Amino acid sequence: MQIRTITLCGAAAAMTLAAMPAHAQLGGLLRDVTRDSQRGAKAAEGCEDNESGDVARGVLGGLLGGAARRTANRMGLGQFVPVSTFTDQLAKEIACKLDPQEQEQAAEATETATTAIDDEGNQVVPEVGRSAAWTSDTRKGVSGTSTVTAREASSGDNDCITVTDVIIVEGEETRAEKRMCRLAGSPRYAIVA
Repeated sequence: MQIRTITLCGAAAAMTLAAMPAHAQLGGLLRDVTRDSQRGAKAAEGCEDNESGDVARGVLGGLLGGAARRTANRMGLGQFVPVSTFTDQLAKEIACKLDPQEQEQAAEATETATTAIDDEGNQVVPEVGRSAAWTSDTRKGVSGTSTVTAREASSGDNDCITVTDVIIVEGEETRAEKRMCRLAGSPRYAIVA
């Protein structure tokens, strides 16, 4: 009889919890996860996919993400926010791994690789294989290259090329291709969707 009473009380408690909103059940835990998730979203704005997920995945992601961010920050490996000035030159997967000065260096390398002048001083479409490299002035073990890897046939006023960026951060390579176009009369190529 006593076992049945305990079982019925346990079942009643479980049903009560199930009917309560998640924030009432988990209280402070969800508040901490939400705060960590919001802080992480602001710190790495534009660096993570913007896909929406379910609440459970959000809670688990907040817990794991917060712990990973704290560990990465202690080790000096945090994510960076893309500098808006360079968004037309850098893919976000590259920008998010570079500090602002490195983003500037990578953008300058892209501009160098994509700017070609003929013998008469006219700007022309850069040859496939044209490349520019850079090494970080702010962190050891960080470098990169921008290389023109494809040319498209001109269509109307646009000249379009594909540029491949490769960066090395602490021995880890990240590669991103970007389609860049230059409108007639424009001084430089810019990333297009």
